[in-house]
Amino acid sequence: MPDVDPQLERAIACLAGRRLREEYLRNDEFLFLERFLPEPLLRRWEEEVDRLIPHLHRSFIPNHKKGGSVGFDTLAPLAPTMRDVYRSPVFLGFLAGIVGAPIQVCPPEDLHACALYGYTEPGDHIGYHYDTSYYRDRRYTVLIGVRDNSSSKLVYRLHTRNPAHPVEEGAVATEPGSLVLFNGDRLQHKVTPLGVGEERYVVTMQYVTDPEMGRILRFVSAMKDAVAYFGFRKVFRGSRVS
Repeated sequence: MPDVDPQLERAIACLAGRRLREEYLRNDEFLFLERFLPEPLLRRWEEEVDRLIPHLHRSFIPNHKKGGSVGFDTLAPLAPTMRDVYRSPVFLGFLAGIVGAPIQVCPPEDLHACALYGYTEPGDHIGYHYDTSYYRDRRYTVLIGVRDNSSSKLVYRLHTRNPAHPVEEGAVATEPGSLVLFNGDRLQHKVTPLGVGEERYVVTMQYVTDPEMGRILRFVSAMKDAVAYFGFRKVFRGSRVS
């Protein structure tokens, strides 16, 4: 959509003066922006969430995860504004400046490239984990809140892989329009359980420095996505997004 980049440029301009890269590095490659996505784009995302809800694939892993997900192959045609923000050169440039790396979008067959997470039933959650990169280099995660009528929090631990620094723990609410950016291999994080009558929807975006992945790790990644997120039929049917 032609007006995505100008709106993102205005949102980024509002952050002028904040030392985002310094903040990101100080927090062990983690950054939280309470407000980022412009209201006009957020309203479109709200409408697109309604189109995606019927396609949520629910999964349950005892003692680790319960919730729903919609992969990129379904999201791309039904939620074009989410797709366009994910691919926006303006957005990529903004993120690259913070992480200090020439990032790019994931290959089109990666269902996690840009996906929707839906926490819709009591007890929906995900336990502590890293967003491990199976690519040949780094993978960065962006989370943008769309709806959050819940008591759930994103709880995180900083410096877990830095023996010279004490571990720091924090928690944030991913309210509509908020943005979280982190290095998936460094941030240990979880989402606390959803309460009765609550809901929470978050768009997750993945960016990489190298889109190549070995055959064995590709299989490991696919199995993880099949079990924990999108289902075997979706992952192994060879869906692609142009």
